[in-house]
Amino acid sequence: MTDAAAHSSGFAPLRQKVFATLWVATVIGNTGSFIRDVASAWLVTDLSPAPAAVATIQAAGTLPIFLLAIPAGVLSDILDRRKFLIVIQLMLACVSVCLLLLSATGLQSVSSLIALTFAGGVGAALMAPTWQAIVPELVEKKDVKSAVALNSLGINIARSIGPAVGGVLLAWFGAAVTYGVDVISYLFVISALVWWKRPSEAEDALSEKFAGAFRAGLRYAKASHELHVVLLRAAAFFAFSSAVWALLPLVARNLLGGDAGYYGILLGAVGAGAIGGAVLMPTLRARFNADTLLLGAAGVTATVMTGLSFAPPQWLAPVVLLALGAAWITALTTLNGAAQSILPNWVRGRSLAVYLTVFNGAMTAGSLIWGVVAEAAGVPLTLLIGAAGLFAVGLLFHPLKLPRGEADLVASNHWPEPLTAEPVENDRGPVMILIEYRVARADRDGFLNALHRLSQERRRDGAYSWGVTEDAAEPERIVEWFMVESWAEHLRQHRRVSKADADVQQEVLRFQQGPEAPVVRHFLAVNRSRANRRS
Repeated sequence: MTDAAAHSSGFAPLRQKVFATLWVATVIGNTGSFIRDVASAWLVTDLSPAPAAVATIQAAGTLPIFLLAIPAGVLSDILDRRKFLIVIQLMLACVSVCLLLLSATGLQSVSSLIALTFAGGVGAALMAPTWQAIVPELVEKKDVKSAVALNSLGINIARSIGPAVGGVLLAWFGAAVTYGVDVISYLFVISALVWWKRPSEAEDALSEKFAGAFRAGLRYAKASHELHVVLLRAAAFFAFSSAVWALLPLVARNLLGGDAGYYGILLGAVGAGAIGGAVLMPTLRARFNADTLLLGAAGVTATVMTGLSFAPPQWLAPVVLLALGAAWITALTTLNGAAQSILPNWVRGRSLAVYLTVFNGAMTAGSLIWGVVAEAAGVPLTLLIGAAGLFAVGLLFHPLKLPRGEADLVASNHWPEPLTAEPVENDRGPVMILIEYRVARADRDGFLNALHRLSQERRRDGAYSWGVTEDAAEPERIVEWFMVESWAEHLRQHRRVSKADADVQQEVLRFQQGPEAPVVRHFLAVNRSRANRRS
């Protein structure tokens, strides 16, 4: 692939009008959010110089995402995503209005900052999986990874502009005006969402309810080995790299002797570096695989943390942070793109929420831990410890390869409708499905290996229990069984089977002896009161 082609494919999603409009609106909205965050991060250093207080502000913004991302992901899969996003934007605007009023009246305190930062984090927790889940609705499948990279680019454009603008506004006009600018930014996002005419979904008798959707999402995450790899790699990277974000306000003020404007410049440098990294990402992806990119990001981030620990001159620190921004967006887009590529649409919001939970859990725990370490050991030594740990885990987990995400996850719809003597109520359950195979003794090992691969699909798509048995009198007759919580959930299971899963099932079926297909039976739990009513 030539560089020109790579760059062209990298920006192809912007040719889609709806994606481009929402992308621009989110850049404006995220710029406002960074303006707000830089004001809060710096304001807390005025109210309390303690490293723990500064780190707590960082943790307050990420903790809600750790706590609420999975319920938010469930909501994003069962509600109208456009309307849900509009409500969240209105909520976040109210948070910034409260920050504005408290600052204007001189009533702002560390406690109120932490509480309102937490409330803003709640809004971010509700919003993040939904924003990510709508990406496949806005672009073609071949452009999804590029769209994910562009979303990260947009965030980092905002990161480069917002902190610098926030620092200037804070220094010249005070916190109230700074928060007011953030309030105005929400108008652009809400207007874009109102303009977007998202196709309404038809009424569906099998629509999921919150509790069932929550359980289905957790079952999928528990059964997806590929997702486990992404989560482990993300947790290892963000737990150690969080040190630089938690302590950056103290680096700016105490190590480098800067003011609010200088802190904004540092964050702006991170954003500018991220923009450069995002522009280069299509070329980098063409030359290096995801694992090499993630290892490189860890190495660069660790080097930057080491450099900051030695208190470089004020003019040099922004230059160093350009590299941090490039490394950060490389890690984010690599991990997020890997997660997006392995998820089917029906569970995308919930599984991305699991990813966000791990990401923000690592950032939250890391911020709190690094704040405590800095209290005891000082900021420079803490940065060195974090850098050493990040480099070590980068090397340790490099052999654990990220998934390529090349499977076709479009629904195959190849399962026939279950045969029933009479209509079955959707809430009836649990349901046991038995599938009887005829397999020659010589083929048993190959069949069982293929069947165990198929069991992962059964669990991901709705089974909460699975097993395989053989007939004691006729060992060539093997029965696969799995349990699903309700009849409706089993019908949803029919819809969820992807073309990639169908290929695995076909591999199992090639061991079937004779021209007949395996016999499939469905057994429903018998409820005594239900049976009495029928009699």
